[in-house]
Amino acid sequence: METEPAVPHHNAPAAGSKLGVHYAQCFGCGDEQEAGLHLQSTVGEGRTVHSQFTVTEAHQGAPGLAHGGLLACAFDEALGATVGNLLRKPAVTGRLETDFRRPVPVGSILYIAATLDGTAGRKIYVSADGRLDAEDGPIAVRARGLFVMVGLEHFTTHGDPEALEKFREAARNNREDWNINP
Repeated sequence: METEPAVPHHNAPAAGSKLGVHYAQCFGCGDEQEAGLHLQSTVGEGRTVHSQFTVTEAHQGAPGLAHGGLLACAFDEALGATVGNLLRKPAVTGRLETDFRRPVPVGSILYIAATLDGTAGRKIYVSADGRLDAEDGPIAVRARGLFVMVGLEHFTTHGDPEALEKFREAARNNREDWNINP
């Protein structure tokens, strides 16, 4: 299937905008998960979102090194933030590929630059590079993802009703004019 260029939504956040937490309980970006990633993201130019997180002792797999699955989680969050915030449509991960190029030590900061690559119907293609300790540092991880646009019924059918109500209440209190998840 041929892809079309991914064009950010006309109401997407402007370059330089810091992105908020989409759900307080989210392990990737949420602020209520003590051992979570606490990923922070900022909209870049064009079709790019820049994210970063600090690898803590709670994130290790081998002694002193980040767990590979946790790094995949960070990329899933960064790619999803890019898709949701720039296209402003609910989407879920369909496929995630990660290429681990070098170890990521505890205490390091991983800088992730994610870019919308293209769309094909409901499919959204996105990719990212993760660099160690600086935006121009050595590439430690690369990822490619396929996200699939879904309706809100995806979340209401498969999600926990109590968690969904908590999310809705938080959204009402924040008076958000849109949300990328339920």
